[in-house]
Amino acid sequence: MSDAESTALVRERDTAGESLATALLAVAALGFLAGWAALFQWLDEGSAHLGVGLVQWLGVCLVVLGVGLAALGPAARLGFADATPSPSAGVPVAVVYGLLWSAGGGAVGVLLFGAGPLWLPLALAAGAAGSGVALFAREDLGATLPAAAVLVSAGAAVTAGPIGPGWTWDPAWSSAVFPGSELAPALVVAGSLLGAWVAAKARDGFGAQGRETGARVLVGTVVFGTLGVLALLIGFIVANGLDAVLTGVSPTGGRLTVPVVGVALPWIEVPFLTNVTGGLFVEVPGVLPAVVGTLWLVAGAVAFAVPLGVGAAVFLTEYAERGRFTQVVEVATSGLWSTPSIVFGLFGLAFLVPRISGGNSILVGQLVLGFMLLPLVLITSREALKSVPDEYRDASAALGVSKWQTIRSAVLPAAMPGTITGIILGVGRIAGETAPLLLVFGGAPYPDSTPDVLGSFELTARPPFVTNEALLSPASALPYQLYSTITAGVFPKEAFTNQEFGWGTALVLLLVVIGLYAIGVASRLYFRRKLHE
Repeated sequence: MSDAESTALVRERDTAGESLATALLAVAALGFLAGWAALFQWLDEGSAHLGVGLVQWLGVCLVVLGVGLAALGPAARLGFADATPSPSAGVPVAVVYGLLWSAGGGAVGVLLFGAGPLWLPLALAAGAAGSGVALFAREDLGATLPAAAVLVSAGAAVTAGPIGPGWTWDPAWSSAVFPGSELAPALVVAGSLLGAWVAAKARDGFGAQGRETGARVLVGTVVFGTLGVLALLIGFIVANGLDAVLTGVSPTGGRLTVPVVGVALPWIEVPFLTNVTGGLFVEVPGVLPAVVGTLWLVAGAVAFAVPLGVGAAVFLTEYAERGRFTQVVEVATSGLWSTPSIVFGLFGLAFLVPRISGGNSILVGQLVLGFMLLPLVLITSREALKSVPDEYRDASAALGVSKWQTIRSAVLPAAMPGTITGIILGVGRIAGETAPLLLVFGGAPYPDSTPDVLGSFELTARPPFVTNEALLSPASALPYQLYSTITAGVFPKEAFTNQEFGWGTALVLLLVVIGLYAIGVASRLYFRRKLHE
């Protein structure tokens, strides 16, 4: 056979193998999406298509994946598909297949012998067989055949076996009952991930390239699924809370005068956002006092934590010698960031409340949330300062600039985007905290006025010379009000039920957090642009 004929034959084989692997990836994607849709009950598991039930179609997807993988491996082994497999599928793959085969063998043992002790030897034997094939066979067979057996068995169990809409699993070790209408789609989702992983490896000919592609597909699918769940969570909140937020909305509820041209334009009035909650004669209760309280909490916490955290990071990175002291600080800040928020609340209740306000207050809430934010600001600021190249410092020192001027003019601006990232993450956490607010901040959950912090400053002739009654008084915040709404017996207003008002409050809290994120991202982009000018 000439070189031209050999090259054409190899390309033809490659095209056939790649086409089959690509088709299996498409089947895996279809099964993955359909399984999730069935789990979220977007698809009726009792519905039939072409005379076949939805659950049976999901099982067919797994069977098709298994049969396709069972064809891909031998095709590569016999030379019908171009591949560069390793001598073994590897220990991690063997462990995965061993666990899957053990679970399958145990399930078969329970079906055959009941819940007695005989199922355990069968599970161990099956696990050893699955691991042995993956570990001792060449990768094209060791990676595909064990997965094909798992997928075909699971697909057959869903299509024609015991797992179906009318089946339930009530294990003896748990009081929970798992219906087949949920187990079957979950099994299909997991099987689709397994099939996509192996098919992606086969598509690139196994070996190092195939393993990299398989890992990329697996990780990408998991990330896509995670982001999809987050998007669904946000969509669920919006769908349930939008009606409450838009209650009483009037596109011509007021007139907004433009000072430059003196023209009065209609503006949208949203009573749920602009009304107070507990005021008398309020048709549509609102969340304005809670929104203002949340913003004051975040502003005070940022004003307290950011200067201290950035200053401490500058000292530890630029001035302090690397040694026992800096190691202790690193361990302490990491531990403080992972400390439960209720512990910070107890600290504020026991230490700050008696010394500052004698009761719940905005100021104590700001300090407690500031202590929670401080470790993250310190950690991220240190990492951002460490990432600044030494060339910045050396170039500034060569010009005869002092160390502080170098830090202020060269190092800090370069580290500002990373520092702002830490602040954004921290603000997102503290804006939704509830446990500390229950102990040190909250007053009436449904106040009839907003906290007038700016208008409450007064000068005195005695220390501390400046007082603010509003800062030393309790208030309400969105997470605190949401908790109160959920746990309240009866909401005081007739315009909403507890559930409607709670979903509306949750949506407003989500919008406030997203707005704070947007401010932080815009600040990061601004400093990054200034850095590259």
